[in-house]
This record gives sequence, C-alpha cells and structure tokens, in this order.
Amino acid sequence: MKKRWEEPRILVQKFMPNEYVAACGDENKVYKFTCDAPTEWGSGLVYVESNGEPGLQVSLFGGGDTFRSNYHPCGETHEAPVTDDFLQGYYIHDLESVFNPTQIIIWTGLNNDNTHCTTNLEMSTWETDKS
Repeated sequence: MKKRWEEPRILVQKFMPNEYVAACGDENKVYKFTCDAPTEWGSGLVYVESNGEPGLQVSLFGGGDTFRSNYHPCGETHEAPVTDDFLQGYYIHDLESVFNPTQIIIWTGLNNDNTHCTTNLEMSTWETDKS
C-alpha cells in the first residue's frame, strides 16, 4: 500500500503560562524594626543561640551559646534588607539574668560589624517597605 503525500502543515500554539513567578521577589525589600531590646537595664551582653539547646547556656569550656558582643539599645528604627541574616539570641544584663535571659532577634548590620536587637520575635509582623 502506497502512502499519499501531503503538504507539510505548520501548527502554531499559543503559550499559556500555568504558574506565576514574581520577577523581583524580595529585591530591595526591607524590614523596619526598632533596636529596643530591652531598655530598662541600659547595657548588657548578647549571646547567639548556637548550640541547638533551648534557652541560654553559658560555658567557659565550650558547648554553650556564642557570645556576640556587649550591647546597648540605640532606640533607632532600622531598615534591614530581608535577605540579611537575623539571628535568634539572648540578652542578659547581669549574672542573675543568666537564669532568666530575654529572648531577642539580632541583626548584625550590613557588614556583620554591629549588633541591633529587638524583643519583637514575630518577624512576620514587622513592617516592610521597598528601599
């Protein structure tokens, strides 16, 4: 049986995207938060939650949470890029408060060279803006 020759056909299909992808994402988006953790004691010490154990552990022999820096709240509202690192941590103002530290979120600044803290642990409630 012989096949019959047919003229080639061109089929054009319309492109229909089936999912939405944001092109800009979090580019230039910033969190606004106040460096206010806590103000009633003035200055103190900040530790980063680093050992995976809930609560602050301070050890002279290692294995505890990592000491970050001395800290005094500046009281300013900072605009921090959402892509920056925000660390879970603890604030203590004296040796007694080691047993009852204040939980905080730490932002280390643009060059990881500063320490800004807040007690507002719900980052989803922080105001955001485009820079």
